[in-house]
Amino acid sequence: MLWRNPFRGLTKFEWALWLISVSAVTLSSLVRFDVANLAVSLLGVTSLIFVARGDVFGQFITVAFSLLYGVISLFSHYYGETIIYFCMQAPIAVLTIVTWLRHSHKAGGEEVEVRSLPPRAIPLLVLATAAVTGGFFFLLRALGTENLAVSTISVATSFGALSLLVLRSPYYAVVFALNDVVLIVLWTLEIVRDIAFLPMVVCFVMFLCNDIYGFCNWIRIRRRQALEKAAG
Repeated sequence: MLWRNPFRGLTKFEWALWLISVSAVTLSSLVRFDVANLAVSLLGVTSLIFVARGDVFGQFITVAFSLLYGVISLFSHYYGETIIYFCMQAPIAVLTIVTWLRHSHKAGGEEVEVRSLPPRAIPLLVLATAAVTGGFFFLLRALGTENLAVSTISVATSFGALSLLVLRSPYYAVVFALNDVVLIVLWTLEIVRDIAFLPMVVCFVMFLCNDIYGFCNWIRIRRRQALEKAAG
């Protein structure tokens, strides 16, 4: 799995979506070049195209993205984003790697086995999200986090989406799309202070496009896998 070329399996549409995403964040960085912001944006849009395919390779990139994004957020005083990505996103991405490899539909983690979310899991997920969000709210307020309300909403949507990824549900993409909207607002507010953060806004706009595709593709994958299982 570690030695395969993950780009080899991309469809023409996925190649187009990835190239458009990469081009968009690269061009936006020319407004005021910042290598860290550009690097995290490129890692982010690359990870999502593979997550949208159900390919575990995307989770490996997500770990790198989470750590670098956490550093950038720290220097911007967005402690909520820093804590989310250091203490929640990166560790859960590692857990997702393990889960996806254990429930792989194709050898080597090239495609995760997509599942429907058990009805009993929904209230538990809602309660867990509420508890985590409440705890983070008081922590972030104590740290003097800028744009506290937006950061708190980001905690809720991030935790919900990450939990659904571990559970291998297509609806991870719906919740991540909500998170993308929150982060577009968050970094748009930052642009007022420094235009160098424009690539971050463009990055999350492209995240939104990738997550919309991810939801549609995971639904398609789930149907195909169900037919293959029924056919024996």
